[in-house]
Amino acid sequence: MSSTHHPIRDTHWLTAARMRLFTILVYPAFFLWMLVGSPFLLLPRRALIRMMSVWGKVFIGFCRIFAGLRLEIRGREHLPAGPVLIAAKHQSAWETLALLGLFDDPCFVMKQELRKIPLMGQYIIRSHQIPLNRQGGPSDMKKLIKMARTEVHADHGRQIILFPEGTRRPVDAPAAYRNGISMIYGMLDVPCVPLAHNAGLFWPHGYTPSRPGTIILEFLPAIASGMPRDDFQQLIEHQLETASARLVAEGRQAQNG
Repeated sequence: MSSTHHPIRDTHWLTAARMRLFTILVYPAFFLWMLVGSPFLLLPRRALIRMMSVWGKVFIGFCRIFAGLRLEIRGREHLPAGPVLIAAKHQSAWETLALLGLFDDPCFVMKQELRKIPLMGQYIIRSHQIPLNRQGGPSDMKKLIKMARTEVHADHGRQIILFPEGTRRPVDAPAAYRNGISMIYGMLDVPCVPLAHNAGLFWPHGYTPSRPGTIILEFLPAIASGMPRDDFQQLIEHQLETASARLVAEGRQAQNG
């Protein structure tokens, strides 16, 4: 009887140990990367962005090698060249780092408190990421939109990456979209690409993944600029929720299969 149950317990124990090892390795490596790369803070922004993009690719590799988290990307053909607004589902800590490695010149709309973190804050400021005051009013939103308009047309055009729900939402949680996404869309005059995924299945909370598997990330067809804001708000919510639910169901089926 005991031999029947030991393999299951061992599998769970080994998975937990593997995820803990990933956490022990990846975050010190991230800090070391920032230290070693600190001279890039003195270089032009595009050089700094390239350095940060390399870290995003290294992070994806760490996930695959140490945590068994593979990545499948679908719909790259829907990502236009040049300036674009990316509306991404936010389920976990995974996408906050992994997305750095998937774009040419990413510009995240991120909570402004991150700018105060030693060293990391300097990377955020020098790479011209956009601060978000989640408790702010109309004047703060105007500043954000002004910065987004500047960055989306910088150089050859940046990819503005925004999480429309404003914060992480667990898999299967009710949608809680804010109207900031439609306000920014209406002012930028660039296409918007919805970005769905199922990372929350494997990394549901905190800074440690919970299980190995394949994260599926899917770029949906671009929404052209110029749509009425209310119509756009309804469309982006419907597309992101529908696609993410489909990818979550696919991930669960693979787990149970």
